[in-house]
Amino acid sequence: MDRQKRILVVTAHPDDETFGMGGTIAKYIAEGNQVTVICATKGEVGEADAELLAQYPSMAALREAEMDCAMQVLGVTDVHFLGYRDSGMPGSKDNKHVQAFIQAPLEKTGEEVAYFLRKLKPEVVLTFDPMGGYGHPDHIHAYRTVEKALEISADPTVEIEGLEPFIPQRVYLHTFPRKFMRLMVKLMPLFGKDPTQFGKNGDINFVEIMRVDFPIHLSIRYTKYAGQREKASACYKSQGGDHQSGYIISWLQRLFTSSEEYMQYYPVPQSKKKHHDLFYDLDSIDGF
Repeated sequence: MDRQKRILVVTAHPDDETFGMGGTIAKYIAEGNQVTVICATKGEVGEADAELLAQYPSMAALREAEMDCAMQVLGVTDVHFLGYRDSGMPGSKDNKHVQAFIQAPLEKTGEEVAYFLRKLKPEVVLTFDPMGGYGHPDHIHAYRTVEKALEISADPTVEIEGLEPFIPQRVYLHTFPRKFMRLMVKLMPLFGKDPTQFGKNGDINFVEIMRVDFPIHLSIRYTKYAGQREKASACYKSQGGDHQSGYIISWLQRLFTSSEEYMQYYPVPQSKKKHHDLFYDLDSIDGF
């Protein structure tokens, strides 16, 4: 890399960026690049121990404080909240809340993210895969929002505060490698965990997730930054990030891979070759 580059990370809740892409973020900031994180909600419907929650005026305040801690550890200095409310898991009453993220039209959320695309002009954008990782409605809506944002940002007929149309050179979708998932499904019972009811709220079904596979085009090794990633994860006490035994994904990922996997959304890959750098051959290609 001959110059500093910018990465835009679009997520749904505080902790998504660290649990999913924390190693990637730490690595590229350490190498001199800039990372901006956009978070749609403040995780308002999450759960936390009463003793921990009592230290804050609300769940949103707690989650925001945890995110601030994690961002300091990872080195992120540019964070933006879109101001929506956590929609909760499928079928919950929170899905229908008037301020829920999934209730917001994609034209609206897409334009909000398109503003950041045009303003920041990131070379690379990272977000969730089409399943939202494990099926969370907000994660899926974030993925669809980025799809719409790319369309809006590139459209010269759409005016957004006088900013010029723009499209990044690369868009990657973070996804769990299915081989890794199969390993977890086998090992989790040894830790007394049910792979169909994983997570703090028992709402992650790895068996169901494995039925849909996505190609892996990019694998980012973060071995050098694994400790930093774990320290950032520990900031999310309300989500079990401060307990290795409570956050098995992180522990197994470090033990067996210390990598984060992505499928390439744009440009469409021309081969099955797996790359190991967000910016491979970046200076030799143009945007859309």
